[in-house]
Parts: sequence; structure tokens; C-alpha cells
Amino acid sequence: MKSRPSHERWLVSYADFITLLFAFFVVLYASSQADRKKQAEFAQAIHEAFRTLGLFQPADPNAKGLGQSADQAATPVNIVLGDDLAAPQMKQDLERIQKDLEAKLSNQIAQHVVAMRIGRDGLVISLREAGFYDSGSAVPQPDSLSSITTIASSLRFTPYDIRIEGHTDNIPIHTGQFDSNWELSTARATRMARLFIERYNFQPRRLSASGYAEFHPVADNGTTDGRGQNRRVDIIVLPQVSAPPVINADPAVTRVAQERSNPAPLAAMSHSAVRP
Repeated sequence: MKSRPSHERWLVSYADFITLLFAFFVVLYASSQADRKKQAEFAQAIHEAFRTLGLFQPADPNAKGLGQSADQAATPVNIVLGDDLAAPQMKQDLERIQKDLEAKLSNQIAQHVVAMRIGRDGLVISLREAGFYDSGSAVPQPDSLSSITTIASSLRFTPYDIRIEGHTDNIPIHTGQFDSNWELSTARATRMARLFIERYNFQPRRLSASGYAEFHPVADNGTTDGRGQNRRVDIIVLPQVSAPPVINADPAVTRVAQERSNPAPLAAMSHSAVRP
């Protein structure tokens, strides 16, 4: 008796195709898990290498990094690479820096000439005009340099970039030196950035400077106290890294290295001195 031809042979090819497709996705999944593990291992290796070099200070409060004396001990900074871990770790670092500076500048904070907060851009350290500048001047008062030195010492050995912003109130200014609040705010910001580079040996590529005049107030310009809060220079520790911190404690060696690699330090700064 002659058998009927089979019309279900396609199932064999279909089953082979499904099996191969399943195997393909299993391989993709396994590769992704392996890559995640390798990323974690790589991040840990980089972290340990930087800590060995002294770029990131150990958690032990009695330990000191390379090139640091007892009075230069920086706030411990540790960065864990990887998208899932970097943001919370950086936030912890900024909170640690804030706590350290609040302890060192407690008198200035109590006098309301220094204020600190962690905002959208990072750690904001506000230096109010009343404690740091004469009215209409871009040069910090000599008595304020000890406070600026304290801030610079805490930030110099961290890896984070720093943006310095000048701000004013809304009362117009017109002097022989400054035609408007734009010029005054920008001059204060760039002067502070130069101070960080020339006096405290910061790497210029870590810094940027901008002037915003009266257009970024933090308080009401309709009151005397509000205007006093708005006249300020903000030193913002950004949650980003463009260069490792300077770890050489010899200012002369550091300055020579900076001049060789950055012949025009102020070229690293951005200016916003645009008149309205």
C-alpha cells in the first residue's frame, strides 16, 4: 500500500531554527554578565592603583598621601567607576568635603559670610562680599585669605573640577574700573581662579570662571539682607573629573610643570563678561 507524503517536514527546520535562536540569546546573556563582571574588576583595579599612588586618600584618618604634611591632610576621596556606582559615591565624597569645611570654617559660617550646600551642580561654597571683598572691588580682602587658604587646601587634593562664579545684587555699578555688574562679577571670579592657580598650585584645566552679574540671585534683592546674600563668589565642586589632583607638595616644582604644560593658564577659563 502506497503511503501518503508528509506535509510536516517544515517542523524539523523550524525546531532547528528555534534551537539556534535560543542558543544565540543564551550566548548574548552570558557575554553581558561577563562584561559586567569585567567592568567591576576593572573599576576596582583602577581604584586600587590610584589609591596606591596617593591620588585617592585611604579611609584611615591617620594615613597620609604622598607629598602631604600633617597640616595638609586632605579630605579622603574615593571614586568607584561604573555608571551604577559613580553617582552615589561622588555624592558621598562631596558630603564629606562639606562636613570637613563646615568644621574648619564654623566661625565664618556663624558670621554668615560663608555658606555651603549641595545642589544640582555639586557642592556650592558661597563667599559673601561682606566677609571677602570691599564694595566694588575684585581683590579679596587680606583678612579673608586665611579662609580661602582653608578652602583651597581641602579642595586641592581632590580630583574634582571646580567652577568659580561671580554674582552681584541688582544695584547698577559704574566705576572707573567696572562699567557694570557683569564686569565686576567676572573680575571677581577670574581673580579667584588665578589665586587658586598661582598661590595654591591648582591645575588650570580643573578650573573655570564665569560672571553672572545680578541674574542668578539666591535671595530677594528687595531687602538689604537679600542683596547681601546675592553679592557673592561661589566656588562649586563639580561631580566630574578632567585631571588627577596635584600631589607634589613642592610649589616650585608644581609651578614649573604647570607652565610647561599650560603656557597660558587663563586660557582654561571661560568668561561671561557680556554687557546686557
